[in-house]
Order: sequence, then structure tokens, then C-alpha cells
Amino acid sequence: MVVLGRTPLSVADVVAVARHHAPVELAADLDDAMAGSRAAVEAAVAGDRPVYGVTTGFGALATTRVSADDAARVQYAVVQSHAAGMGPDVEAEVVRAMQLLKARTLAAGRSGVRPQLVRAIAALLDAGITPAVPELGSLGASGDLAPLAHAAIVLLGNGWVLEDEEGGTSRRRADAGPVLAAAGIEPIALEAKEGLALINGTEGMLAHLCLALADLDVLLPTLDVTCALSVEALRGTDASFAERISALRPHAGQARSAANLRALLASSPIVASHRDSPHAVQDAYSLRCAPQVHGAAREVVAWVRGIVEVELASVTDNPVVFGETGEVVSTGNFHGQPLAYAADFATIALADLAAIAERRIDRLLDPARSDGLPPFLAPRAGVNSGFMLAHYTAAALVNRLRGHATPASCDTISTSAGQEDHVSMGWNACRSLRAAVADAMRVAAIELVCAAEAVELRGIPPAAATAAVIAALREVVPRMDVDRFLAPDLAAAEQLVRTGAVLDALPEPIS
Repeated sequence: MVVLGRTPLSVADVVAVARHHAPVELAADLDDAMAGSRAAVEAAVAGDRPVYGVTTGFGALATTRVSADDAARVQYAVVQSHAAGMGPDVEAEVVRAMQLLKARTLAAGRSGVRPQLVRAIAALLDAGITPAVPELGSLGASGDLAPLAHAAIVLLGNGWVLEDEEGGTSRRRADAGPVLAAAGIEPIALEAKEGLALINGTEGMLAHLCLALADLDVLLPTLDVTCALSVEALRGTDASFAERISALRPHAGQARSAANLRALLASSPIVASHRDSPHAVQDAYSLRCAPQVHGAAREVVAWVRGIVEVELASVTDNPVVFGETGEVVSTGNFHGQPLAYAADFATIALADLAAIAERRIDRLLDPARSDGLPPFLAPRAGVNSGFMLAHYTAAALVNRLRGHATPASCDTISTSAGQEDHVSMGWNACRSLRAAVADAMRVAAIELVCAAEAVELRGIPPAAATAAVIAALREVVPRMDVDRFLAPDLAAAEQLVRTGAVLDALPEPIS
């Protein structure tokens, strides 16, 4: 159960609700925590001074006064007009994470809204009602305006929700009103400041990053596993992974990956049998430098995690309301630049992780560099092509990852008649990160399949840890001594990587 109140959420909380439909409960002091800021908003409506988003319009219309009679109607209007996204729908788990994070921001008591809004979002989450949020539309500057508006409009009984197609294999858009009615959920009637509070903030970008961190906690150690398999398959040495080597350059990430490789290759008969052979003086960089490259990516992810943890305890609404003084203050906390940089940097690291894995795959399949393995791991090469096209797929994925890694955060396009003249493009950066995580997992799956095949072709027992991984793979992907339809095998391996089953197969855990 995840409790919404002034206490910050954790990444684990967000994932629990977004992916695993953990129930949401409201803190006992929620009403008291939100009362002061709400009273300040109501006082602003009754007063005669301009207060952005309460007694004025929005963005470039901030100088347009809104009467007390229109204070509620303008909130309804802003949600309607800002739900202007296009393109395919964002994944349901991202939307659920975004809903939870928005409810947490409102519950912090700095947005000037009523507790009813938090209860309404929690009701949608617990009912499994997920707004349909188009992928395109956010600039990541006034936060994620269009995506959050598509989520907010459902609270009004309007807009679209995701509904399972017949058979449950895909989801389609359905009108929100009938779905809410069937669930017994009454639409919300917005009051002053509430529409703006629902659509302003960085919760969309943050949702992506929380889910990405959960996936990266699986992917990073999995790449250490697939690398260890490749080291064995290529009869490499473990000498460069020694603890004393990492101690000379004490980056925490490098030390962690090197320790994983030592543990995975411990007592490997393959490594031991070739430790003193002439070729083992220096392995190729894709093997020898794996702790340095994998470790550098770990350092990037650790930095991203720090950014996310700050955001999970932040209020990114605008304006913010200080109930203790009655002030309603315009801010720039909604600007997504910290999240945009984090997403871009993580994507760059993933593109390079995939690139070094692809180099290991290429080496496994090339008889000139694989130390005796058959071409493309095909025992009857020529009659069979083996894993030739699996490598093509890995190369295509790396190319696409490099496209994902083109930074969005260094671009800006002035909008709202020049009022919003510098934007982060953080939403697009986060969408690229999500695609990059998926593609990097696919490259890891290809290395898993190829390296396992190569280890078995050696005919020498591998280490206990890598043997356990190969056994788990063989439960769903048999050896390929003769060419067969390969796509299902790669899909099954991808599932092992994505679900963490590769790590679960290890006799001792790594991280």
C-alpha cells in the first residue's frame, strides 16, 4: 500500500502503483495539510489583486483579469484546451505513475486545491481507470502540460481512457464518461486554481525516470552477466577484473561491475584453462575494459537517481501557495531541465553500453577473432548462417540507440507568444530514454543467446553462475545446431532479460 500525504514517495512506491497496481491510501492528516493553502486561494478569488492562474489567464494571457464568477469556469477551460496531444498513447504504467505523482504533489499542500482532487485521482488508480495520454505535446517547461491535461480531463468525465480490446491483448481509447459511471465515480467540478494545478508540473517526466530506474536496476547487472558469458566464450582472462586493479581507479561503478565479473567467473574452468595462454595477455577492449565502461554507466545512473529522489520530494506546481502567510507566488519550479539532462545523459550511457555489447557479439561470430569458434556459431557454416542476422539486429539496435541519444535538452523553441521562451524538451528526452532502455535490453538478449551458444560449443564446463544462466535460457531457447526461425528465440531471451529472470537464475545475487 502506498500512502499519499506530505511524505515523499520512493521509486519503489511509484513502481508498485504503476506496474503492480498497489492500492493507494490517503494520509490521515491530508485535509489539515491542504486546508491553509486552499484558504489562501479562496481569499485571492475574493480579493482584487491579480494572482496568476487564480484571477488571471494563463501563459501569455497572464495580464488578462478573470472575474470571481469565472474563476471556476476558466479552470475547466484550461484543462479542455490543453488536452491537445497527438500520436500514439503513452504506456499505461507511465500514466499511472504520472497520476500518482500528481496526487502526491497536490497532497503536499502547496497547490491550493481541495483534498477532493487527491481522492479523485486515488479513486481512478484503485479502480484501474487509466487516462489515454497521447505521446506528443509536452515541452517539459511549464511541466508536462498536455499529458497532464489528458490525465486531468478524465476527472471531469471527459476525454479518453484506455480500455482492453476483446481478448485483452491490446488497449483502445474509450470515452471516459461511461467508464467512470460504470465504476461509480462522479466527475469532479473544478474550483479556482484547480485546473491549473492538475496540469502544471514535472510529473510526466518524473514518471518516466522512476520506471527507467527500476528497469536499469535489472539491465546493468544483466549486462555484467552477458559480458561474463562472452569472456568465457572467447576464452578471455579475468586478470583485469582484479580488486587491486579497480583500487587504482576507485570509481564505485567500476568496482561494482568488476566485483560482479569476478563473482560470475569464479572457478570458471574455461577461464582457468586459458589464464596463462599467450592470447590471454591482453583481451580486446570490449572484454578487458567492461568494468570501466559498465561502471561509468552505473555512475550516470547513480547521478540520475539523485535527481529523481530530489524531484520525488519536490513541489513543481505554479503558482505555489504558502498557506501560513496567504501568499500565492509564481515560480519556475515546473521547468524540466534537471529531468531533461538526466534523461539525455542516461540515454547516452545506454547507447554506449549497447555498443560495447554489440562489439562482443561481433567478436563471438567472427572466426578470425573468436579463437576457434565456427563462423557465426554455425557448426555447418555455409549450409547454415547461424547467428549472422542476430548480429545484424544488434547493429540496427545500436544505430537506433544512437539516434535516441541525440540530446533533446539542448534544444528550445519559444512558445506562448514568447512568454515561455526557454523550454527543456524533457518529455521528449524521457520518451527517448524509455525507448533506449527497451532497445538496450534487446541487445543484452542477443548477447545472452550468442554467448551461451558459444560457451556450449567450447565443450568445457563454464562457471557455476554462468552455467545456471545458460540452464535458465535453455528452458525457453534450445541450442541452434541447425538454422531455425530465430525471432521467437530472441523474443524469449528478451523476456528473460526484461523480467529479471537472468538475475534470478544466479546462485548468488549481484547488483
